[in-house]
Amino acid sequence: MTESRDLDNVSDDTAPGEESERESIAGGIRGYAIGLGLAALLTVASFWAVQTNLIYGPGIPVALIALAVAQMGVHLVFFLHITTGPDNTNNTLALAFGVLIVALVLIGSIWIMAHLHHNLMPMGEMLMRQR
Repeated sequence: MTESRDLDNVSDDTAPGEESERESIAGGIRGYAIGLGLAALLTVASFWAVQTNLIYGPGIPVALIALAVAQMGVHLVFFLHITTGPDNTNNTLALAFGVLIVALVLIGSIWIMAHLHHNLMPMGEMLMRQR
């Protein structure tokens, strides 16, 4: 009798996006509805952050980045069902590799744009510096 109670408690101890074999259709729809509500709330919060005067001007990009990361987390957990459970180790590693590639491309692009002015100097300025 105790073993059956332990097995029942295991299904209650799952991550929000993790599916269970015993999960009902209503539970799946509830998970998607929660994800949709959180995604909509984060989208509204992003528009609010841009239009309000309550956030210090230079802090708005930081707020938008934080809301975007939260939005990605909601999509990954509730819609793509990527969790850190033992069955999803490969998914988590693939996600980490994807984040690494995106970060490298982003950092490389910013570095190239920062040095673009020096490499593509107008001819008039180049002639002035040679004298």
